Amino acid sequence: MSLKSLLNSLEKELREREKIKEEVQKIMRKATQLSKRAIVLTHQKEIKEAKKLLEEAKSLFGKLRKICVQYPDMFYSGIVNAAFQEYAEANILIGIIEKEEFVSPAEIEVPVIDYILGLADVIGELRRQALDALRHRNLAYAERCLKNMEMIYLELMAMDEGFILVPGLRRKCDVARRIIETTRGEITVEARRSSLEEAIRRLEEKLGK
Repeated sequence: MSLKSLLNSLEKELREREKIKEEVQKIMRKATQLSKRAIVLTHQKEIKEAKKLLEEAKSLFGKLRKICVQYPDMFYSGIVNAAFQEYAEANILIGIIEKEEFVSPAEIEVPVIDYILGLADVIGELRRQALDALRHRNLAYAERCLKNMEMIYLELMAMDEGFILVPGLRRKCDVARRIIETTRGEITVEARRSSLEEAIRRLEEKLGK
């Protein structure tokens, strides 16, 4: 084969590869959007609808895997990682809210690194749950959210080589630490306010008698 023929053949392959890459990006953007919407619905207590969106996202990941049989390196591109992380985050959040359990990477078919990074992001979503609980004067649930936030953070920090093996984890943990500290402060203020209100109520009852 002449060099010209060889390069023509390679150019054709590159064009086909670019076409498939664009399709992968389109699919993963859709999967990411579905997972983000599922998280919003979860906060709105529409978990059944959230799960439907995650099932749709799951089917898109199945389509991705078929495409990546021909070009396996695309499976590890940035947009694919971001989609898996968002999907993992949504599934983990629902598992905690529904059953106080953590789904595994194998259960939701997510690469380990993307699962860990998604888990770190769950801390921010649990803060949102805690703040919603405080607005509704549900201090007990807010405290439970904080407990889960702290547990996730401590377990991630306890991974011996986590920061080395999972790129981006250190930054997410730094953000998570600040989120936890802020949330703890807000819950502490609410707990003191609630305690003071209860003390005043009891005093008023006693004086009334």
